[in-house]
Amino acid sequence: MFQRTFDYISSYLSAFRLPRVGFLDVLEMIILAFLLYQAMKWMKNTRAWAVVKGLAVILIFMAIAEVLDMTTIIWIGKSLFTLVAVAIIVALQPEIRRLIEDLGKNNLLTNIVLLGERQIDGRFSDKTKNEIISACYEMGRARTGALIVIEADSTLEEYERTGIEVDGIVTSQLLINIFEHNTPLHDGAVIIRGDRVQSATCYLPLSDNRSLSKDLGTRHRAGVGISEVTDALVIIVSEENGKVSVAQNGELYRSLDVMDLRKKLEIAQDKKEAKPKKQHKKKEVKDEAKTDAQS
Repeated sequence: MFQRTFDYISSYLSAFRLPRVGFLDVLEMIILAFLLYQAMKWMKNTRAWAVVKGLAVILIFMAIAEVLDMTTIIWIGKSLFTLVAVAIIVALQPEIRRLIEDLGKNNLLTNIVLLGERQIDGRFSDKTKNEIISACYEMGRARTGALIVIEADSTLEEYERTGIEVDGIVTSQLLINIFEHNTPLHDGAVIIRGDRVQSATCYLPLSDNRSLSKDLGTRHRAGVGISEVTDALVIIVSEENGKVSVAQNGELYRSLDVMDLRKKLEIAQDKKEAKPKKQHKKKEVKDEAKTDAQS
């Protein structure tokens, strides 16, 4: 009976004429899957990700129209396909240029090897966090305006290129010197990636949010603007009153004290908690056993 069932299944499957899968075919599928994953990860950190999501919605809508045989909608979609493709290429021109430049600099290969792994101690160290806090409130007491953008997952390379490269370790004195009045680098924003100041005097997009207070100047609107288009944490020090504010996800949190700013930075730091070592527990158990024996 089992032999008869096996022969039936074999004859049924042979009707499909399935191709034989060899080692090279498997290797090719693995390479294509890996490249697709890397492409999606690259797009997620750029404006291309929003375009991909928009295209997915349009494709789902077109599939529904195809099932329901909505001929007019299908004809319009096919007619506009070429125009939409050209528009996407034009809209994503900066991202495409950056991708080609990264290929030339071998940065993309490095990212693929590292797979974008984050350090265990977070996006930036505790020392960097303390230096930023110290600099902000020191500048606040001196009524020195400042605009500090701390990169998270979304890349800020597009905005870095509008400024002057610094590439220095984050210290409170460096930040204070950059934003000091009448210095060449004081105008514009500072961009921080990890534990380093990447660029200064960077230009940021201004927010069009009409609900923002009318007494806010360009510095605050630029801070909110960059937080609307990226997931960066933005710290703004007011030149008029010395108060420290934070912009994140399009929201502005004004007049923060030291503890509030520290909490915001700790969340942005995304620090992984270290797992307790079991060896210490065993040692403590042994020490307790020795103590009981002595007593």
